[in-house]
Amino acid sequence: MSKSDNLLALVQARAGKEPVKLGLILGSGLGDIADRVEGEAFDYTDLPGFPVSAVSGHSAKLVIGNLWGQRVAVFGGRAHYYERGASDAMRLPLELLKALGADQVILTNAAGSFRSDIPPGDLMLISDHINFSGLNPLIGEATDARFVNMTNAYDPEIRAALAKAAAADSIELKSGVYSWYSGPSFETPAEINALKILGTDAVGMSTVPEVILSRFLGLRTAAISAITNMAAGLGNEHISHQHTKDMAPIGAAKLARILQGYITSI
Repeated sequence: MSKSDNLLALVQARAGKEPVKLGLILGSGLGDIADRVEGEAFDYTDLPGFPVSAVSGHSAKLVIGNLWGQRVAVFGGRAHYYERGASDAMRLPLELLKALGADQVILTNAAGSFRSDIPPGDLMLISDHINFSGLNPLIGEATDARFVNMTNAYDPEIRAALAKAAAADSIELKSGVYSWYSGPSFETPAEINALKILGTDAVGMSTVPEVILSRFLGLRTAAISAITNMAAGLGNEHISHQHTKDMAPIGAAKLARILQGYITSI
């Protein structure tokens, strides 16, 4: 049996075999949504092979159960490339999500904005990404499946439905391009200027590897950034991880309302 098969048996023994509809991966300061799920919670440390993140602001648990009328799998935290140098750190969790029956995953993150019309406290619906790091979680994959088509990687239908849910709740949700910077140090103002020239609207240290892996596995994907600061050189904040954790809950409240609207509609 593969690692994902073993994990599937372990998880289903407690959570049941009913398929999940979708998965959610929650970013820094956004883990409270996992607490709303009525179901079984698994600490990542109890799931063999799961990457355990040591990043504060992430809740390292998987919760499977009912959320706003749908059966979901919520990952309360993610492992990042900058923790151990593994860009494929989230491959096993996503393989498990696929095995649980999901056909889509929605990712969230905390990010720095390049745009004055998407200030801290707002959300940005990711329309596309720039892999500024140059890393790829499929390096080493031996099959031709590694040549993943990334056109429309952020599913147009899901994006439209998320935008509709935001509008129905009078939440402004602008779209933009997200760039992945490897971290853990924040970007320099010169790097921000370079990314701005390339067409970046927000920058962060996650999400892109999971989107690549999700498309590789055949999962439909969408992603929303909670803006916690202006990017380096574009604002007056003292950029830090603590600032990210302090600001994320502002966007998290709006994010929960959008996700509720979306999940109840599918």
